[in-house]
Amino acid sequence: MGYQEFWHSYREEVRERFPLVEERLKQIMTEDTVANRWREYFQSTAAFLGRLCALYEEIIGGDYFKKSLKQLQTENHALYEEILPQNYAKSYANPAYAAGKLGEAFGKLLGMLYADLRSLIPCVFEGRNYELTIFGELFIEIYNCFELEERPKEQEIQQIIYWFYHDYSEIFTEISVLAQSSPELDFYVRVIMDSDLTDLRYMYRYGAYISPNERKVSEFLKRMPEPEIQAMADTYTEGYRIGFEVTGKDLSKKKFVDLRYPIGFERMMRAAVTNFREMGLAPVVSRIAETSFSGRGNGSPAVAGTSPNRQYEYDHKFDRAVYLDKAFVERRLEGLRTAYEGRGETAALYAGPAVVETFGEEGFTPAACSSACRFDDKQQKLNVYLSSQSMQITNQYIRGEERSFTIIAYPIPEIGDRFEEIFARTVEVNTLDYKLYQKMQQKIIDVLDEGAFVHVTGKGANTTDLTVSLHTLENPQKQTNFENCVADVNIPVGEVFTSPVLKGTNGRLHVTQVYLNGMKYLDLELDFADGMVVNYSCRNFEAEEENRAFLKENLLKHHDTLPLGEFAIGTNTTAYQMGRDYQIQDKLPILIAEKTGPHFAVGDTCYSWAEDTAVYNPDGKEIVARDNEISALRKEDTQKAYFNCHTDITIPYDELDRITVIRRDDSRTDVIRDGRFVVPGTELLNEPLC
Repeated sequence: MGYQEFWHSYREEVRERFPLVEERLKQIMTEDTVANRWREYFQSTAAFLGRLCALYEEIIGGDYFKKSLKQLQTENHALYEEILPQNYAKSYANPAYAAGKLGEAFGKLLGMLYADLRSLIPCVFEGRNYELTIFGELFIEIYNCFELEERPKEQEIQQIIYWFYHDYSEIFTEISVLAQSSPELDFYVRVIMDSDLTDLRYMYRYGAYISPNERKVSEFLKRMPEPEIQAMADTYTEGYRIGFEVTGKDLSKKKFVDLRYPIGFERMMRAAVTNFREMGLAPVVSRIAETSFSGRGNGSPAVAGTSPNRQYEYDHKFDRAVYLDKAFVERRLEGLRTAYEGRGETAALYAGPAVVETFGEEGFTPAACSSACRFDDKQQKLNVYLSSQSMQITNQYIRGEERSFTIIAYPIPEIGDRFEEIFARTVEVNTLDYKLYQKMQQKIIDVLDEGAFVHVTGKGANTTDLTVSLHTLENPQKQTNFENCVADVNIPVGEVFTSPVLKGTNGRLHVTQVYLNGMKYLDLELDFADGMVVNYSCRNFEAEEENRAFLKENLLKHHDTLPLGEFAIGTNTTAYQMGRDYQIQDKLPILIAEKTGPHFAVGDTCYSWAEDTAVYNPDGKEIVARDNEISALRKEDTQKAYFNCHTDITIPYDELDRITVIRRDDSRTDVIRDGRFVVPGTELLNEPLC
């Protein structure tokens, strides 16, 4: 079954309804049957949906991509123009503007609706009119309420939206699961493999916002010699293979790999697809509509371009608050079980994601918007529960101990005039000799394994003073606390990491500034008592209340507290040097940044959902620190054991004083002193720091 065959049944379901929706939208554009206050919103929104309907017809008819590159650029810009930063202040997608024009209550509801309607753009380019039809029907139903002589009540509109998502929950979930576990749904794979990549028109097949970043990256890769492209792909796919090898997982049991990549990297991805196919893995690339249902703003789609406006995404992160309640959560979870039951055998063949990230965008500090949707306390708990239970259900069919992943990052042109130089240096960083790092990291591990605790202190403006408790090794000859991590699942090399013992892990973690998940945090402080966050603060906003709310939403992921799930020492001083040389330290993604100093992760351990699977270092020692006191609760109640988040926070070398191993007899040995490695045999790591 091919892509078009799969969607045929959905198109048939709305074959008679779609033209009716299209016709009614045309009427709404010119009608004056609603009060003046609402008319502009409904007419402009109807016009937007009408544009999508016409676009769908043009794409299906085969005429759209006969247009010139300039025409496609113009039309792509027009689709996203309204939410670009320079126009966002007067868009109904802006909660503040919607509230000002429609009133606080209706602005929140209708602004949320408008954002969901805008998320349908990719569906149109994929030739899917099912979602366009049902969301169009939702819009028309709400419009009809405002046509009545008596203005509708807020609760009435909220209930219409609520029942829409409640009723379609199973279908949306089914589409999501199918899209992520069906190699036959090859729309994006065909873009990679069948397009003329020398003709930039191919990028506009995605329906994503195409910025100068995507165009310049594609042009840049087009000029690269084929051996260099192949080397990039080989690093990426070989890291994936090694990830299975070093963890003792059988790759031969798997049949497809989940590709996630930025638009513009198709030439590299074409070589990668060929590599994966030679491994016996069929590629899957999914891009579901980023509605509130799928968690808009809470993660990146499998394939995406540069965000047209990160503030827009931030403003709509919690739109699900309009309809999130216990009944909805239970219905969605039941839909997820049903979807996986129908795909059980296929889902078990899923090998895991292979991710290409980008970095270099200008820093983003979100502005708080009081008119945006927010979870109340009850909804926060429900959302955490939904996330936890969803992960448990997924793990029943895609077992964590049987899958792996890899992730690699490259810069985009927005990083500055020296983009091509930085790209070349990044390739160098990504391809460092992992065996050399493996040997040096083992020397560090040998010292760390002597300790009961590790004490980390900052210097200068950094006030870090944190003691990390380590597991007791019953048999040091055969056991270790730290994993010797090279270039496999997390590219580039190198780090050594462990899951700390929570009891006895105390103190403060502080960084003067850090970027986490694309957002900037200023003077981030986390206080730990027995491994749990007991206090947190930052300096992003003037009001402390706003800072705490920001941290709870974005770092603690709505949890009241999180454990210290990981302690690691990054050893990639070459990456650190790259950041310093080009003054891009603040733009390095966490994937690279975590290798440029010690880092600490709040949330689950690195071994979550796979703690009972034995893992060994290259020297043959078993890594026994796969658990902590929280994750151990999985044997009683998995909901108490996992938080379904893991956020790394790195202290750069220039803010680091010491990392000291404390033995049980209180004797001490430094691993790092004054920001430099002092373990014999690791001197080479200091050369880039000079």
